[in-house]
Amino acid sequence: MAPRTVQASVLHGGTADGEALVLVEPLSLWGGLDPETGRLVDAHHPQRGVGLAGRVLLMPAGRGSSSSSSVLAEAVRAGTAPAAILLGEPDLILAIGAEVASALYARDLPVLVLPPGAADGVTDGQRVQVREGGTLVFGA
Repeated sequence: MAPRTVQASVLHGGTADGEALVLVEPLSLWGGLDPETGRLVDAHHPQRGVGLAGRVLLMPAGRGSSSSSSVLAEAVRAGTAPAAILLGEPDLILAIGAEVASALYARDLPVLVLPPGAADGVTDGQRVQVREGGTLVFGA
């Protein structure tokens, strides 16, 4: 399959390159992500146990708690955060977590909002590049 380029909206900028992890349901990082291991630990999430560290995380939306921003920043500090987060709708809590991590630890974790249909056909393990300005390359 030929690489496909998409322009996303940037909530927090940066670059990343990694394998996609497509979540089938939204996730709250507070209580849903173990920042020490990078594992999804939400007992009610169908993908419980998967590792998010270094992956380009695609999910329909964040879910809930403002504490998710601190969990995300802690995962960035610990080196267990996703490489990037691609969302179906804006989530300012996740963007704040990425901004805090950038300010405190000088590490950027891109948080982008995909246009409708952009994630269609993206599968777990597919290579994704996040370039400056919100350009995404699927299957790169």
